[in-house]
Amino acid sequence: MPNREVTAVVSAEQERILRNPKFQELVRTRSGFAWTLAAVMLAIYLGFILLVAFARDLMAMKVGGGVTSLGIVLGLVVIVSAFALTGIYVQRANSRFDELTNDLRKEIS
Repeated sequence: MPNREVTAVVSAEQERILRNPKFQELVRTRSGFAWTLAAVMLAIYLGFILLVAFARDLMAMKVGGGVTSLGIVLGLVVIVSAFALTGIYVQRANSRFDELTNDLRKEIS
């Protein structure tokens, strides 16, 4: 069985961190940014699916002189946009979120 004194100390430490304004700012900022990027990706994907469902002629239109259709090109745009949004998140995580985390660590140490 875990020692009750250790559990109480851990709980008090966790509570102190959870109530810290810098921790709350970090969580709020990171969550808001992640939900924004998720909404952007959802809109891109939903737009593609709606085009596939309701604009078949547009999606079947040939691009250039080859056999590639606009649907294939837009499908690739969906995939590339997922990578781009991931890169945007990583860049933000490595700059702003790491900065907020380091500030928090200094304050709670």
